[in-house]
Parts: sequence; structure tokens; C-alpha cells
Amino acid sequence: MFDFAFLGGSMGVVVGEKLARAAEIAEHGRIPLVTVSASGGGRMQEGAFALLQGAKAAAAVGALRDAGVPYLSVLTDPVIGGVQVSFASAGDVVLVEEGTRAGFAGRRVVEQTTGCRLPEDFQTDAFLLRHGHVDLVAPRRELPATLARLVAYASSDRAPRPEPPAGPDDPPEPPEDEVDPWDAVVAVRAAHRPRLAHYLDTAFTDVVELRGDRMRDDDPTVFTGLARLAGSPVVVIGHNRVTGGPARRNAGMALPSGYRKATRVMRLAARWSLPVVTLVDTPGAHPAADAEADNQCGAIAETMLTAARLPTPVVCAVIGEGGSGGALALSIGDRLLMQRNSTFSVISPEGCAAILFSDSARAPEAARALRLRAADLLRHGLIDAVVPEPPGGAHTDPRRAADLLAAALRRHLAELG
Repeated sequence: MFDFAFLGGSMGVVVGEKLARAAEIAEHGRIPLVTVSASGGGRMQEGAFALLQGAKAAAAVGALRDAGVPYLSVLTDPVIGGVQVSFASAGDVVLVEEGTRAGFAGRRVVEQTTGCRLPEDFQTDAFLLRHGHVDLVAPRRELPATLARLVAYASSDRAPRPEPPAGPDDPPEPPEDEVDPWDAVVAVRAAHRPRLAHYLDTAFTDVVELRGDRMRDDDPTVFTGLARLAGSPVVVIGHNRVTGGPARRNAGMALPSGYRKATRVMRLAARWSLPVVTLVDTPGAHPAADAEADNQCGAIAETMLTAARLPTPVVCAVIGEGGSGGALALSIGDRLLMQRNSTFSVISPEGCAAILFSDSARAPEAARALRLRAADLLRHGLIDAVVPEPPGGAHTDPRRAADLLAAALRRHLAELG
């Protein structure tokens, strides 16, 4: 913990040594490390001796990461320069106290060096959150409770997996689905169908959202966070599809920053030995020119590579529309489930019709050919199970739909151990 009243919280030789020793103690005891930073940067009075402490601090934090020991970083006003670039921004989770400024160089230095007038919110807590640099912002009075929740998750590598629900080992097989495939597509896109936010509120408890790709953005289309399923800790990643919501939600079409965020949190799950649950609901990844310029393909590929190699149990559930590679990125795991009235397809029916028939109006015909219903995929052995829905669909009884989904997730996580 830094004291800004002493030489502006600057990092010198003793600070670097203390941090390295604290990290060693955390690594050997396999206990989470928490740092609380408030610093003007490297200590000028110690010259290059102070500068090189950044390398020592980075190596210490890197050793924790390699060992899978959690590291939580708290930023308080201000955190500038050597402390921020060496370890304060490298936490598994980075919390920011409300009103904090943090960055590479202070405002005055940047303006005098570049000759450019900076925006008013430069390096503020809102700036850091919006640009994906940190996980969450909280007022000081809430920081202790928030830290306690995070430490509980970070210390849960030996916590029991969710217990299977009471009752039969397997849910009853759904009856043969007679609904027309195009009608299924229309229904799964309807505004009244329960989405991710509903399941976060009803199937999980103690949800802590983790934001940001740590590079340039925080795409709200992809939710990532920590939660409890039947009391057991899990990581939840899902498409935050909001019909008629903020334009930036893009109707569930994620940006590259959304997939980078998912990849980052998957790796966090691996380090903390937490199971991963993904909830898929997207017509596909965002196809705009800006997304291509930001390497949409590379972001999706990295998410797939990471998901395919995770050492922790991963259960994926399609809760709405599963469209193409944008859905596949969050559908790679040990088990793939689909709610009974969800769909999963290599391409949208409209896109298929445009390619095959040069007429998107023939989408209903294309939907029938794509065999995109849950019952179709189960019949062909492409998914592991169909999750029942209330009669008439999830929208007729959203609470019951959440209970059925939670039971299926618990059952499959318990089987995976």
C-alpha cells in the first residue's frame, strides 16, 4: 500500500524490494496479493536505480501469474508512470477508486511534450473504464466489500464444483420439435425472449462484472464476470443481446474488443481454477469496417484457441440465436447445450438465401435446409443435450426457464468434476 504523502508515493529501491518480497510470500503461500497504489511514478532522487525497480516489479508479478496466484490491483488517485506501467495495471483484476487519475505520464507532461490540448476526462476513472483499461470503478466506501468478494473468488481454487440438482440424473428428452425452422428463427429473435441479463439475475448469484480488453475498449455486447451457481464460483461469459437497447450493443454482434475481453477472462479462469459457463446469443460477430480494421478475425481466433485449451471445465449453452463464427467463439468447451427453442447455424438464413438464391426473401426456405434447431443438432450428434423450456417457450415463464437452465449447467459441471 502506497502513501502518497511520502515523496509522492514514488517508487525507489526499497519500494521495489518490498513489492518483490510480498509477491514471493504470496507465491510460496499461494495466497492472493493485493496492492493499493497512489504514486507519481519512479523516484527521481534515486535516478536509474529507481527506474530499474520497474523491471523487478514486473518480474515479481509475472511469477505470480505463471504460478496461478491471484493478484488484485487497486488504483487510487493518482497512479502515474513507473508504478502504473510495471505492476499496477497488470492485476488479474484492476479496481479503481472513484475520482482516480491513472496513466503513463501526467497531464502537464503530456501537454508540454506534445503541444496538444487534452480532453477534460483524460486519464480519469471514466476514461479508464471506457477504454477497457480496468475492470470496475467504485467509491472508497465500497472498496473493502468489493475487494472481499474478489478475494473470496480468488481464493476458491479448491472450492467444490456445483452439486447436481436433486431429481433424475437426466432431464426428460424433449418431444420431437414440430415448429417450422423459420418460425423458430423468428421466435428466437423476438424481443420478449429472455436474454443474458435475465439469467444473470435469476440463475446466478453474487455477480461481479469484469470489464475491458486491457487494450483499447470495453464492448458491452460481451459480458464477462464472476458469479456463483448454486453457491459455487464460476466465470460467466455471454452475449449481452439487448433488442432496442443502446446502439452500441449492436443487437448482440460483438466487436473485436468483446472477444479480446472474453479471452482475457478465460485465461483468468484458468489461473484461478474456476469453471467457465458461456451463454451464447448472437446473430454473428460485428461485420463493420471498423471491426475488420481492429482484426475481428484475429480476435475470434484467439478466443477459440484459448477456449479449446482451457484446463478448467467449460459448459456452453445457446440461449437464443447462435450465428456463425461469432457464436462459435463462445461455444467451444467440454459440453455444448442448447435451449429447446434456440438455433445454431453456420450462417443466417437471410445470408444463406442471398448466396444460394440471390434472394434474401427466400430465407424461410434456407432455414429449413440449414437444420438449425436444437432437435436437429442433437439428432446429428453435434451438441450434447437440449435444455427443456417451459411449454410455449422461455418467454412464457422466464423464471422456470432460468431454473431449467441452471439445473442443466449444474448437472454437466458436476459430471465434469
